[in-house]
Amino acid sequence: MRRSYIALHESGKLRKRIEAAWKLLENCRLCPRSCGVNRLAGQRGLCRTGEKAVVASYGPHFGEEQPLVGSGGSGTIFFGHCNLLCVFCQNYDISHCPEGEAGEEVGAEQLARMMLDLQEQGCHNINFVTPSHVVPQIIQALLPAIEGGLHLPLVYNTSGYDRVETLQLLEGIIDIYMPDFKFWSKESSKRYMKAQDYPEHARRALREMHRQVGDLLVNDGGLAERGLLIRHLVMPGGLAETKAILEFIAREISTGSYLNIMDQYHPCGRADEFEELNRTLTGEEFRQALQYAAQYGLERLDQRDFSSLLKRLGL
Repeated sequence: MRRSYIALHESGKLRKRIEAAWKLLENCRLCPRSCGVNRLAGQRGLCRTGEKAVVASYGPHFGEEQPLVGSGGSGTIFFGHCNLLCVFCQNYDISHCPEGEAGEEVGAEQLARMMLDLQEQGCHNINFVTPSHVVPQIIQALLPAIEGGLHLPLVYNTSGYDRVETLQLLEGIIDIYMPDFKFWSKESSKRYMKAQDYPEHARRALREMHRQVGDLLVNDGGLAERGLLIRHLVMPGGLAETKAILEFIAREISTGSYLNIMDQYHPCGRADEFEELNRTLTGEEFRQALQYAAQYGLERLDQRDFSSLLKRLGL
């Protein structure tokens, strides 16, 4: 499959996207935080990131969803810092750490070289992890990456706290959107992420992502080529929100959505400061989450984690 981002580059439209994205950094409104700082002048908002992206690490990753991993792994690039800052973040050490401690600042050429290196290592895709606050930097790095021969699917691996206007700049660039829909209620979003508006932005973001790429398309080799892959981390005591999120996906996105209902929550970061989060998920909670998925006709569930459990439940 010929990547549409290559066609954008050949037509000259990719450069126009870069220019439009870069302007957002002058009075930063890339994400719903809309901090308004001039990142091009070295100012930093909540994400603690200036003009250059910060990369914590990169390499083949085999812990992602089945259609991304294959035999060569998903080529992950972990960006430092974050625009959401969940108190229970599994990557707390690189998302919440002070400025200067989240990794290395990289320019476009360096970021492009990372993409090409991952391709040369045999990865099946380029997986941008926590990319919402560095969209302009990613688009800019695609110029030298494409000129260097990049041709893999691009994955936008996000918390779901994205502005539609920024996502629109990625149309035709991102092949696979992989958002996590974390919370349904404003109360939980405010308490655990200081982002009361998270649910409405996540809903808008998922609608826009699906408009751009549709349901997940998997090739004959079992690898994802294009589409939407949704994650939902089931939280302890959070089944009401899980139910609402799954109902939304089924009714307003697609019952054909590829969905990873995740059971691996464990207390990280500052979770021990919140009594209700200071425990792992129970088997019954996860079983109920899967039943909600079945109730709403969501059958394209990532099988790698719980195929045997699905069979035992008769789902």
